Formats: sequence, structure tokens, C-alpha cells
Amino acid sequence: MSMEISTTRSDHPVDDARLAEILENPGFGVHFTDHMFTVEWTPDSGWHHARVEPYGPLTLDPATAVLHYAQEIFEGMKAYRHEDGSIWAFRPEENAARMTRSSHRLALPELPVDDFLAGVAALVEADQRWVPDNAGEKSLYLRPFMFASEAFLGVRPAQHVTFMVIASPAGSYFKGGIKPVSLWLSEQYTRAGRGGMGAAKTGGNYASSLLPQSEAYEQGCDQVVFLDEEATYVEELGGMNLYFVFKDGRIVTPALGTILEGITRASIIELAGKMGYQVEERRFSIDEWREGVTSGEIVEIFACGTAAVVTPVGELKWAGGAAPAPASTDLTFKIRQALVDVQFGRAEDTFGWMHRLV
Repeated sequence: MSMEISTTRSDHPVDDARLAEILENPGFGVHFTDHMFTVEWTPDSGWHHARVEPYGPLTLDPATAVLHYAQEIFEGMKAYRHEDGSIWAFRPEENAARMTRSSHRLALPELPVDDFLAGVAALVEADQRWVPDNAGEKSLYLRPFMFASEAFLGVRPAQHVTFMVIASPAGSYFKGGIKPVSLWLSEQYTRAGRGGMGAAKTGGNYASSLLPQSEAYEQGCDQVVFLDEEATYVEELGGMNLYFVFKDGRIVTPALGTILEGITRASIIELAGKMGYQVEERRFSIDEWREGVTSGEIVEIFACGTAAVVTPVGELKWAGGAAPAPASTDLTFKIRQALVDVQFGRAEDTFGWMHRLV
């Protein structure tokens, strides 16, 4: 570790009684811990002034570059409390590596993997009482992010950049628990195009999904499905990758390129292979989806991501039509259970995925 991290404890931490109430029903992304991690970058000093400090508002100049040119990236990951009280992260090195790739695409400085991990660990250590017990698969959601913090209106990469980590206890991502999610097919909007930022985890990709996601809600659906720029091939949901299970045992997931390289997605490919399933990464058309579920050739569809983990997919709707929900969710829940058992320390970590934080 190259960073020296100072820690300033909050004078007003959430009291134990209130914290117990929060952890009983944390929701998702609505409560935040007592502290945050910050480190800054300039061309002359590199990464410097690394610190854990009390959680609180930021003071930004109105000319701060991120507010005008959206030069920012982020990650999403979780800390899990195991039965013995220890706290672990799931493949955090992969989050750090993906942030490096996102940094390159957004012309931001690269934070070394060891420093990324050190910042995450320092915050979790300071706020370890915020990590729920593993009843109900609760966890502490961690949000590392980096943004252009220079006050300057010229169109160029920022010369002052800030990296932060904040944390929020998390329950189920979907209200009402795990159940098949209904999907709305966006035929007017695309998430990303060739040569764009689809493979980077940057806020602009999510901002562009909000209008079609609103349309999905208006149609009574939980999530939106995006196609490629040819309106032919399936890409991903607003924040999750997709998997299609065929009755002959094959599993297909859309190929990378203009979609986010999900860490849960990659883990499922490894996990499914160990379970004896062959996963194909290829272009997958919306017609293959429609015809496959109608004929019964596709028996399951599921979506995955850090927040939702793994969730079954139900009906697909579009303007003027609908495709039925697949017949089964058996493999979906089998894969999901195997994954969360590793994350919460209930099964042997044969892949070496877990990283102890505290």
C-alpha cells in the first residue's frame, strides 16, 4: 500500500438504538454510514491527502468540471458479515480493475488497485458496526466514485480529481423480495453505441436509461431492456446483465463490447461452468428471445448485478405485444444460492473470490 490514510472520527455517530432500527430495515441507498473516504489527485502531487472523515456534504464551486462535462465514474460492491463476525468483500480487485478501465475511457487518472482496496478497507474498518448480520442476506453496499473536481470550464481532462467511497446498509434491491421481474422493451432508445462509453461504469449511461425506465414503470414493468443501435440484438437492462437458459442446458449471455463487463456476470460464467453448464457469450437477438420463450426452447431467463445479485425474469412487453414468462426458475435460484453462499461464507470459496476487509 502506497497511501498513508488518516482517520478523523465523527463526533456525532448514529446512536446504537437508531442504528439497530436502520439495520432492521435498511432498504437500498437511503441511509449512509458515519464516515467517508476521500483522496485527491493533481498532476504535480499525484494521489494525496487520503483520509477517512465524518460523512457530510461536499462544497463545490459552481464551475466544477463534473457539473458541466460529466467526467465521472463509479463502482458498486458489497461488504458481507460472516458468521464469525469477520467482514469480507466479493472480488474487489475486479472492481478496482474495472474502475481503471473506466478511468482510461473518461480521461481520468488511474487509482492503483492496492490504493483502491486500502480506501475501501479503511472506510469499512471505521464503520464496521454498520455492516448488518447476514440474516435476510443484508450487506453493506459500497460506492467508490471518482469525479472531475477542478473549477474550470475549458473542455479538457480535469487537473484536479477526487476519489471517494461512501457506504450504505442494504436489504433487498427489489421491493417485495425476489420474484420474476417484468421487462419493457425500449424500441426508441439505446443505452450505448459502438465506440461510446457502454463498457465504462459512468453516470451518463445510467442517466440515459432513466427516461425509458420511466416508460417501463408507466407500462407496469419493473425494468427496461435495451437493444443495440441496430435495434436487433439484446444488450442489457438499465443496470443488470442478462442470461438465457435453453432446454438442452445451454446458457447464453450477450457478448461484451457496448455493455458493462459485470463482475457478477463474469462470476456466473465461472460458477455455471463448475456446475457443468456451458455458457455461450454471443450476440442474442430480440427475435430469438421472443420465439424461444413462446416455443418453450428457452426455459429460464435471469438478470444479475451487484445490487440485485440474481433475479428471475418474467414477462417481456413492448408496444403492441408481449412474450410470456419462461416456464422455470430452478437454475436461476440454484445459481443464486451458490453465489450468495460463497459471499456470506456459508460455502467454501473454491474460486478465491472473497477478500477479507476486517
